[in-house]
Amino acid sequence: MKIASSTGSSPKTVNIHDAKTHLSQLILEASQGNSFIIAKAGKPMVRVVSIDQEPRPRTGMLVGVYTVPDDIDSPFQGEIEAMFGA
Repeated sequence: MKIASSTGSSPKTVNIHDAKTHLSQLILEASQGNSFIIAKAGKPMVRVVSIDQEPRPRTGMLVGVYTVPDDIDSPFQGEIEAMFGA
């Protein structure tokens, strides 16, 4: 299997042909936390990671830190209406 050399904590890169040939082994490695990149003609196309490694959504991370008033658009209501011809 042709694998690009990796330095540090960079994931290994595998070309598409080798990824198809060794898919079972690569999936096993990814499920154990060793993500990898599939490349086409040397250009990285996709990163394969374990489901456990997927980034978690950041929605709501500042809940309670800031409050948005119900009338947030009121101070600029005239300007907004002028911009949109309302």
